[in-house]
Amino acid sequence: MNYSLVQGILGRLLIGYSLTMLVPLILAFFSKESSQWALLLSLVITACIGLLMYRFRESTDGKMGIRESFVIVAGAWFLTSFLGALPFWISGSVPTYIDALFESVSGLTTTGSSVINDVEILPSSILLWRSITHWLGGMGIIVLFIILLPKTGFGAVHLFNAEVPGPLSKRTMPRIRDTAITLWRIYTFFTLVLIGLLLAAGLDLFDAVNHAFSTVSAGGFSTKNTSIMHYNNLAVESIIIVFVIIAGGNYRLYLEAWTKKSLKPFRNTEFITYLIIIIVSTLLIMGGLWLTHDKTPDYALRHALFQVVSMVTGTGFVSTDYDLWPAITKLILFVLMFIGGCAGSTTGGMKIARIMLLAKHTWSMLTRGLHPQAVSSIKLDGKPINAAAVNMVSLFFFLYVGIFAIATILIAGTGLEPMDAMSSVAASLGNVGPGFGIVGPTTTFASITLFGKSVLILCMLLGRLELFTLLILLRPEFWKTKSRW
Repeated sequence: MNYSLVQGILGRLLIGYSLTMLVPLILAFFSKESSQWALLLSLVITACIGLLMYRFRESTDGKMGIRESFVIVAGAWFLTSFLGALPFWISGSVPTYIDALFESVSGLTTTGSSVINDVEILPSSILLWRSITHWLGGMGIIVLFIILLPKTGFGAVHLFNAEVPGPLSKRTMPRIRDTAITLWRIYTFFTLVLIGLLLAAGLDLFDAVNHAFSTVSAGGFSTKNTSIMHYNNLAVESIIIVFVIIAGGNYRLYLEAWTKKSLKPFRNTEFITYLIIIIVSTLLIMGGLWLTHDKTPDYALRHALFQVVSMVTGTGFVSTDYDLWPAITKLILFVLMFIGGCAGSTTGGMKIARIMLLAKHTWSMLTRGLHPQAVSSIKLDGKPINAAAVNMVSLFFFLYVGIFAIATILIAGTGLEPMDAMSSVAASLGNVGPGFGIVGPTTTFASITLFGKSVLILCMLLGRLELFTLLILLRPEFWKTKSRW
């Protein structure tokens, strides 16, 4: 393990991360908010730690291998989470550092869960910092870092694979920095277009910027206590629905469409399945609201579509109090929390591509049970999937369910009702945001104990880094000097 290389890279990353605090700091300065001192101190602390790490590294020689990339990605997310919590804590926006860390991790992992009961009394600079953590975490801190460090070399491939869900096709890997730049250009383009549309729909500049950051990242933080419900604006809801659907798509498709100037990439099986899931779920919930909850068809369509899109992408925006809906509609939303969006998107959850592969693998095993001599291969978009990839998907599913069960037991042990515990863990592990019951759309996670919040913080990080990046660090042989990684 080249610890010096890891230390130097993480130091440079923290220096860059500290500069992002300049944006809310400038806003606080011109608005004459007391939070300017909290932001300034947070910036200085983060920058100093980064400078010390970079300055006192032993050497930058040596290549970046797989082990170094895993440590860098995990270290980057932990360090930015811990230091990103400083503005919330020092400004007094939350009572404890654990609460501040929860808010920071929720922002960077684009979960959108909050422990702040009244966000509308917070300084505008702190609200902006919350949204910035969403925007940075959406496309990925490491992906941005690859752009800023042109000398990362082939190690960038390992970094990219360790952080980005659903890696891009192999042919893009040799030009990984160019790919990262293009991805951020597309991401920024979506953000700017969304800001303009939200302004046209009636939001002021501050709210438009914050909600654009939260939407393109599939995050869900809002400047209002009741989220999008506050505006009761059909135009705003419609615009957000479109861009949240975009956020749930595979950015590889957007990259190909952008470079080839063609819509053919969207004939993708996973993307089409993603849209079908949204349509079918919306119709089912719409029917449930219309027939059993005495809601008008326009209300049912409007809010069913919004909440389905919000849940399946893990955005967590709220257009109405869905916790008052019939049990069957809430069950559908609960299932959507596990599914997630497409691989390579800014969303959480298991991802549709994995679920499709798992379903195909299960069907293949059943077929072999009937016809032992049959030879069949699992394909996706007409391309055969090797056995190793299928095994990884099966392992991911097993780990996801196992972690969900263990975390639910731990949270239930803090005094929460079983359904509330399941909801809070599903919302955290799937990077969704609000859940049901005590952590529903009109409440926060503030009432959960500090131990419970700590468990959920770990769940959010595990969900964002797709389990393996963190769990692989727990293997003792990973840290052995002679280990072949």
